[in-house]
Amino acid sequence: MSEFDIAHGDDDGDDNDDPDDGYSALPKTAVYSGTGNFLDNDELTEVTFAQGVTSIPDFTFSGCSSLTAITIPESVTEIGVYAFSYCDSLTAINIPDGVTSIGERTFEGCSSLTAITIPDSVTTIGDGAFMRCSSLTAITIPDGVTKIGNFAFQGCSSLTAITIPIGVPDIGESTFKGCSSLTAITIPDGVTKIGEYAFEKCFSLTAITIPDRVTTISNGAFFGCSSLMAITNSDGVTMIGGGAFEGCSSLTAITIPDGVMMIGVGAFFECSSLTAITIPDGVTAIGEGAFAGCSSLTAITIPDSVRMIRDEAFQECSSVAAITIPDGVTTIGRFAFYGCSSLTAITIPDSVTSIGHFAFRDCSALTKLILSPAVSIGEDSFLNCTALIAAAADKNMPTVKDLLHYRWRRKPAVMERVTALLCLKGTWDHVEDQPGGLDSVKQKRMDGVEAPLRATETRDKIPKILWRVILEYL
Repeated sequence: MSEFDIAHGDDDGDDNDDPDDGYSALPKTAVYSGTGNFLDNDELTEVTFAQGVTSIPDFTFSGCSSLTAITIPESVTEIGVYAFSYCDSLTAINIPDGVTSIGERTFEGCSSLTAITIPDSVTTIGDGAFMRCSSLTAITIPDGVTKIGNFAFQGCSSLTAITIPIGVPDIGESTFKGCSSLTAITIPDGVTKIGEYAFEKCFSLTAITIPDRVTTISNGAFFGCSSLMAITNSDGVTMIGGGAFEGCSSLTAITIPDGVMMIGVGAFFECSSLTAITIPDGVTAIGEGAFAGCSSLTAITIPDSVRMIRDEAFQECSSVAAITIPDGVTTIGRFAFYGCSSLTAITIPDSVTSIGHFAFRDCSALTKLILSPAVSIGEDSFLNCTALIAAAADKNMPTVKDLLHYRWRRKPAVMERVTALLCLKGTWDHVEDQPGGLDSVKQKRMDGVEAPLRATETRDKIPKILWRVILEYL
């Protein structure tokens, strides 16, 4: 028997292709004998198989865009990579019981495929096996499957539910990315890792439970899951990757497990409904933009273990009213608290040596600031902090002048409400610029005991020197 029997002739009624037609006619129906392929045959509508066919090689029916149905015989035990990819008219297909592996991208782009049955014999689903099967509404993965490849169900936008077998040890990269109709999924207890972008843009997913053996939630794992309201986290998680929950705009609360040591870049970026979060004691660094845009966040507890608050970490957390930076933090990055417009007070411990550019810019409600003695302050760190009426420093802080210089230069009337200066002992004669409403100056020793005022310490006799004082609004 030949590779296929052609049941398609030219329009002039004879049995041969007319060379004047400009092409050789492609078959509409064929009998497949196990060799050759029909790659990109957009005329093929029906295929039958010769007896004894055991395999369908790579790319055999790839791009057969008019093929609507196919019955694979029970003799077939192997289906190659891309074998039926982009058969975008195919609505249903059977996989025989003898098949043990569904190859890489075997059914990719079968956009009309609504249902498929995977037999119990299958143990492996390859990378991208059902990628972009956008009409697939349900699929049952048999219990014997131990590996689901990266991108396996990416773009299956009609898939509403799926159960992952207990033998699967990890969920690979982008496995369910873009499954926008997926409302529920059960992650089995055997899973230890959720791969990068595994559930990205699963817009309908409302809740998920992370089992106890999971240690890693990788970059972008739940990126853009905008309906996700609740996450039950495993105590075993030690790493939350960059952008892991970015754009989860319905998420109101989350518990970060005690074992987590690093919160990745943008991990909770624009989780705009998140109202409170507790960062566990083991965390040493808060990644860039980790909580940026969490506009409903009202309270943040930063543990003593944190050594660095990176750039943009809490940028535009516009509902946070107060925050305490623990002893041990050495660096506050650029834009770290930029636009925290409800923040009224902040204490920066002595351990902090560097505050980055624009770190507290546009904190328009900030009224009280306590600074460490040796801090280096970046340009415009406190620009547009128009409500600031109390600041603390001492005479060993040469860069505090820059802090107020930038602010006063742009907002010269801001300090007019200050009526008194409370200076550390030995610093009362270090005032460079006087607030317009200043009436008196008091000295305070380093131990906090006030020194008696001298008669010369009145508003008209205060010398102009460097700004290294504590301001009090009385």
